[in-house]
Amino acid sequence: MEELPIFKNEDEEREFWAEHDSTEYIDCSKSEKVSFPNLKPTKASE
Repeated sequence: MEELPIFKNEDEEREFWAEHDSTEYIDCSKSEKVSFPNLKPTKASE
């Protein structure tokens, strides 16, 4: 696995992921199922 770079801001991160494949950086075989039972929808979008 390649090491993820440190991004200065969201725009830089967005640009990176538009040009790269996450399978080179994230090992999905180690993923775990999670639950967010108390998660509530946002009331206003920004």
